[in-house]
Amino acid sequence: MPALEGATILERRRFAAERLDHVRRLLVFEPRGHADMYGCFVTEGEDEGADLGVVFFHNAGYSTACGHGTIALVTWALETGVVAAAEPETRVVVDVPSGRVETVATVAGGRVRSVRFRNVPAYVEAEGLLAEGLRADVAYGGAFYASVASPLPVQPRNVPELVELGRAVKAGLERQRAFVHPEEPELRDVYGVVFWERVDFGPPVRQRNVTVFADGEVDRSPCGSGTSARLALLERAGELPRGDDLLHESVIGTEFRARVVGDADVAGRPAVVTEVEGSASRTGAHEFVLEPDDALGEGFLLR
Repeated sequence: MPALEGATILERRRFAAERLDHVRRLLVFEPRGHADMYGCFVTEGEDEGADLGVVFFHNAGYSTACGHGTIALVTWALETGVVAAAEPETRVVVDVPSGRVETVATVAGGRVRSVRFRNVPAYVEAEGLLAEGLRADVAYGGAFYASVASPLPVQPRNVPELVELGRAVKAGLERQRAFVHPEEPELRDVYGVVFWERVDFGPPVRQRNVTVFADGEVDRSPCGSGTSARLALLERAGELPRGDDLLHESVIGTEFRARVVGDADVAGRPAVVTEVEGSASRTGAHEFVLEPDDALGEGFLLR
């Protein structure tokens, strides 16, 4: 891979979209990937204060944030020696398009057991919007997420219907108004729709969700940046006492533990600082090939 050009991660994100999108398509599209594939270009931090930089990508383009991707990236970097690991904890700073994210990895026996990240400030953008007959509350957690009480049980069998509903909700909200970060206009639009259901009032509060993002892509994790957005909403509603944890489950039962750890301000708007913790496991090291006479070229998507 050539180096991503640009002084900031947002500039490198634009460079990737303009100059390296054929690589994204090659890796995400079938037959090497699939409609729900996710990945990233690893780059340097913006300055000496960061250990890594990253540009995340998905089936439709490039994200501004990704919590589960950050957890996976830090795990990979420490276990492969890209960043030196020390027990019991190692601090790794990652520059992502939405800003600088501080992480702490728990390391034991040469393995990363968990990673917690302190995200960019999260805030509530809008409450009580209607789309497809459903109430949607929009919050920012590195990207804009619409939170919708799921009209169907959050179970794998209902994912196809929730994908189509997520697409419709996103489109309906964006027809009503613009969603733009007040300090960086490139951070914009509804990235994902979080269909959530309450499991336990707690403590700890437990919720389950399936997040539909990009072009109908389904998050297999509990969605890290979406979890930050959920925390901002729960804090605003008084449903998560400060200091208590949110146990956030995914549609396949994986779990993040998250909490509000402080207050912040985003262009005069009240915001919160959130911390999300999860774990990742490496599954392999792969070499992808594009033969010059491959009739499928960079690949295809069926949905």
